[in-house]
Amino acid sequence: MLQTKSDERGFTLIELMVVIVILGILAGLIVPRIMGRPEEARRMKARVQIESIETALKLYKLDNGYYPTTEQGLQALVESPTVGELPRAWREGGYLEKGKIPKDPWDNEYVYLSPGIHGDFDLLSYGADGEPGGEGKDEDISNWELE
Repeated sequence: MLQTKSDERGFTLIELMVVIVILGILAGLIVPRIMGRPEEARRMKARVQIESIETALKLYKLDNGYYPTTEQGLQALVESPTVGELPRAWREGGYLEKGKIPKDPWDNEYVYLSPGIHGDFDLLSYGADGEPGGEGKDEDISNWELE
């Protein structure tokens, strides 16, 4: 004879409904707060992209002994430069994961200067307005001001 266990436990419909209601309440409270802050999300994305490009630039320098010049630009991270001082050990496949230079969250190019005014290189986004300076959503985001 087959015996069945009467000790088997599972979730009851009531328990599942309670969990779904709790998740619904949490989503109702959290999602509007996140969705109401798209500009803050764009600014955070720009910071993350700047840090990522900064890391790629540092790898480029480790391989070649110097940062790409302003003339070579960030394009030197995805294809070997053909102007200025040519890299001696450019990494096959480039230095950026997706093989292309990202645009900032406002669909503008990042500004790159090497040598920079604030360090070995300056890397920045001009914010929502795409113009130097500004306040609030138009404020510039730069590598020398990141924490």
